[in-house]
Parts: sequence; C-alpha cells; structure tokens
Amino acid sequence: MYATNFPKKRYKHTVEFLKQHIATTESILDLGVENPLSELLKKEGYKVSNTSGEDLDVNTKSVETDPSEVVTAFEIFEHLVSPFTVLKNIKAEKLVTSIPLRLWFATAYRSKTDPRDRHFHEFESWQFDWLLEKAGWKIIASEKWTNPTKKIGFRPLLRWFTPRYYIVYAERI
Repeated sequence: MYATNFPKKRYKHTVEFLKQHIATTESILDLGVENPLSELLKKEGYKVSNTSGEDLDVNTKSVETDPSEVVTAFEIFEHLVSPFTVLKNIKAEKLVTSIPLRLWFATAYRSKTDPRDRHFHEFESWQFDWLLEKAGWKIIASEKWTNPTKKIGFRPLLRWFTPRYYIVYAERI
C-alpha cells in the first residue's frame, strides 16, 4: 500500500513507477545523500542505501563497487557535468532514473542561494534516451508528467500542459 501523504506530486509518480518495475525484495543504491524520497521508499518497503555526497563527476567508485541490484537516480543527472561517465560505470543491472525536462519557455535552473544547485543539462526526452543507450542501457519503460502550479501567468498556464518530468526504467545491455 502506498504512503498516504506524498509531500510532492513527483514523489507519488516516482513511487508508482518504481512499484511497477522493481520488487521490494531488490536492493537499491540511490544516488545522492539520504533525502525525503529515499526515506519514503524505505517506508514503502524498499531496501535503500544512498551514496555519501561524493562528487560523482570525479569519483564513481560507489556505483562501480556497490552490490545493489538496482540504481535509482531521481533528479541527479542534470546536476552532473558528465552523466555519461556515471551511467557507463554503474555495476547494477537495473536503473530507474528521472530528470526534469528542458522547457522551451523557461531558462535552465540555477539556485540564487546555493551555488552548487544548478543544472548543467536540461534534457529533452530523446536526448536522455540517447545518453542512456550510448552508456549501455536498454530502455524498458518510460513516462512523463506535468508539474502545474497555482500561479497566474502564461508560463504557469503552460506548465499545466507541458511535461516537466521524465522517468525511465532501463536494464543493462
């Protein structure tokens, strides 16, 4: 049974997608430090461990040596200078990953308060698919969803119709 309270819409979509493709008996390495979504996955019955905050652009040891059957990466790859290196070096045979999609009506995200919180990449879905395939992954399933806001304006209106998030389940070729 799903948790009754999802703090963010994307968490609900993520958990539902994960449950379609990954059994709770499979071990998961979640890229990034412990966070509200990884905690939610644990409450849903998944065995999740997290990386320790190392810079995955320069140190891929955790994905190369971790014995987990599945790697998850939720809104991580857009922050890396070279996501190809991480994707290529993942030891696990299964991958579930999501990204924010590039929006034609908005500039790339860059936090005004945290200089580390910026997007080096905002992909279109076909670009991300190509990156995964080039790194040795076969896409089994994918979904997109919107991220509407309750603000007034042209861009908030577009967010009701334009997909913002893309999630993929892939297996190692």
